[in-house]
Amino acid sequence: MQMKAYRFEVFTTVIEKNIKDGLFKPGHKLPSVREIKERYHISISTVQDGYEYLIINGLVESVPKSGYYVSNRAYKETGIVKSKHLPIVRDAIFKDHLALTTSLRIGRKISEFNVAAPGDLLIPQKLLLRTMQQVIREQGAGLLRYYPSNGLPALKDNIVRRAAGYQTSFHPDELVITDGALQALYIALTAICDTGDVVAVESPCVFSILEVIRVLKLKVIEIPVDPDNGFDTDLFRKACEKNAVKAVIVTPNFHNPTGIILTDDQKITLLAIARLHNVAVIENDIYGDLHFQGHRPTTIKSFDDSGLVLTYASYAKTLAPGIRLGWLNAGKFVERAEQIKFTLGSTVSPLYQETVNRLVTGSTYDRHVRAFRMQLAKNAYFAINLIATHFPENTCIVTPCGGYNVWVKMPDKVDMGYFYDQCEKIGVRFTPGYTFSFMDTFNKYFRVVIADTFSPKRIEAIRLVGQRLR
Repeated sequence: MQMKAYRFEVFTTVIEKNIKDGLFKPGHKLPSVREIKERYHISISTVQDGYEYLIINGLVESVPKSGYYVSNRAYKETGIVKSKHLPIVRDAIFKDHLALTTSLRIGRKISEFNVAAPGDLLIPQKLLLRTMQQVIREQGAGLLRYYPSNGLPALKDNIVRRAAGYQTSFHPDELVITDGALQALYIALTAICDTGDVVAVESPCVFSILEVIRVLKLKVIEIPVDPDNGFDTDLFRKACEKNAVKAVIVTPNFHNPTGIILTDDQKITLLAIARLHNVAVIENDIYGDLHFQGHRPTTIKSFDDSGLVLTYASYAKTLAPGIRLGWLNAGKFVERAEQIKFTLGSTVSPLYQETVNRLVTGSTYDRHVRAFRMQLAKNAYFAINLIATHFPENTCIVTPCGGYNVWVKMPDKVDMGYFYDQCEKIGVRFTPGYTFSFMDTFNKYFRVVIADTFSPKRIEAIRLVGQRLR
């Protein structure tokens, strides 16, 4: 007996085929409900039923106030899920990726190598708490009042002074103090772009940046970052020639997740292309202080006199994740950036501002960072040796120049589903490569965060995972 067809199958079968044939890639925006209604002459409720059917089958995800997109996991789902009652539509991809990049904190039962934050033993707890107590005693009730919307002037002066030490010229009036680096990025993108504008990003690119782009409903061009050659400036040039690119987001110093650094020539070339096409450069310098060797690297901003470069950073990576204090040098976009910052909350925590200002005024912060980055370097080389020893032959590991991360590519023969299943059973968590792109490019990769101590338990967890893959 032939099964009765659903009315929505007139368009869902087309979408399913295009996804399975590779014509629609993960992240591809699908036609709106109204477009489908008019094209196939069916009701809006039928279109909605069809899209809910595709969501249930893992092929499509819904982004509130944006529309429907091909799921990042579209090729991994199998079988048809039958349900009498349709579920509430939630952003499953966001929830999945958020869980994979944040801490579980369940009694520390999981060996977490997926959270880009310093571990408890690497946070200068005594220094931070002692400094906070001193600030509270001295400032008293003044910490309970509004501070200047743009930030504490003394802190901004210290940021300017420190930037001069690595040949970067900031003006205090162009600085905006923010609630961390992610807010700085949000402000920068909002100051430059409108809904539907095109931005270029590195590929791979950290999940949090991709999510800000998605929330702002921007279109993306992914520019490859090669561990040997860095940011592909030739492809960036072609992208700017063929598209109205409004901004490019780059992490030139210790890129997340590869840990590589762009040479000064590469930074200058990238900036020259951006200036030629009037593209704003949003420079993430969050890991700039965490170099493993030599001197602190230059920034793209150090080569700019046009105001097109917006540089941002944070103290969450160098001090503690709970210190929600970052900054944005907004260049010629500062007026708009100040307005946006005000709408997000006029004052960043006075306690955090005063605490960090006290630490960076003298040599305390520099002494801590010097010890911290040396520990990160030791952790990186230890992790590389551990993986190289215990993981399958032909596992590729990118040696970072600084920062928090080791980027690993598994051999083609390794079943990544089996790999993550074994990680779950053993109790170890890495960041899957597929979270670093809107496309399907990095399924064989994973990121190891090396910003925590390597306890015997954590070492054994990595050894066991590698052993089960051999």
